[in-house]
Amino acid sequence: MVKLSINFWKRRRVFVTGADGLLGSWLIKALLDCQAQVTGFIQDTKRPSELYLSKDIKHIKTVRGALEDFLSLTRALHRHRPQTVFHLGAQALVTRAQANPLETFESNIRGTYNILEACRRQKGVIQEIVVASSDKAYGIHTSLPYREQMPLEGCFPYDVSKSCTDMLARAYQRSYDLPVVVMRCGNIYGGGDFNFDRIVPGVVRSLLKRQRPVIRSDGKSVRDYVYVKDVGLAYMLAAQQLRVSKLAGHALNISNEVPVSVMDIYKQIAVLMGASAIKPVILNKARCEIPKQYLSAAKIRRLLHWQPSYNLADGLRETIEWYRAALHR
Repeated sequence: MVKLSINFWKRRRVFVTGADGLLGSWLIKALLDCQAQVTGFIQDTKRPSELYLSKDIKHIKTVRGALEDFLSLTRALHRHRPQTVFHLGAQALVTRAQANPLETFESNIRGTYNILEACRRQKGVIQEIVVASSDKAYGIHTSLPYREQMPLEGCFPYDVSKSCTDMLARAYQRSYDLPVVVMRCGNIYGGGDFNFDRIVPGVVRSLLKRQRPVIRSDGKSVRDYVYVKDVGLAYMLAAQQLRVSKLAGHALNISNEVPVSVMDIYKQIAVLMGASAIKPVILNKARCEIPKQYLSAAKIRRLLHWQPSYNLADGLRETIEWYRAALHR
């Protein structure tokens, strides 16, 4: 069975883009617990996140810059000489991508080929590159769950940006023998997500205020919801085993394989918070979103023996308690 190796990560030089995002914050926390030497690449604009609230930022090196700035990335990698790179940085909001596709394409597509090219120029130093893709990269398929061998057919702006991210990563692996593995994940949730138009943080915040949550879709959309700590572990295992398990060029789905609807998520949160009497406002205004998306995790279970430690109820409980504490500081 594959386990997280403290010896592998101890004093390992690690570079994380999107370090102040939801996944970046919790991944860095896990890396610090393993005594890794972390450099975080962070946008110039400070945003609230677990990285700052936990004070973990004081225990890492930081580089301020934009993914679209190739020179900043090149200089950062040359200076810090990481052995492992996690590329998590992206414009991650579907609604924002729909409203401003150029910003999303610049961040997610240009940002990806910039970091990959910068890594190529440090070839021999960098030993593992883990790139964050998404279930959205698959686009619309009539047969579900998504499996890694399915074609990538993103058709809406955010989805296309993740299809491109995915293909760019694998193109650099095949063309330049870069040690790249791609991770495709469903909806990540957990404490520290301040994008309150997302269902989990939005509902939790509203119910803490005893207000009616707003659901912008019809509530019937079906998705994977995976707890952020489980995702961070999957990323670390993939990096740790990239060479041993010959993962270069592979894509791995991350899922707890229990797809649920938006309304089911709302109901579970409401029950856990003792607020079932508060009914949501359903706008039914979501556009350009796929009704059903969920993943098979058979491959990552087979290759890495990964499985989620948190079921949905346990992950939501921790998430609710995080917001209960954070929003009352």
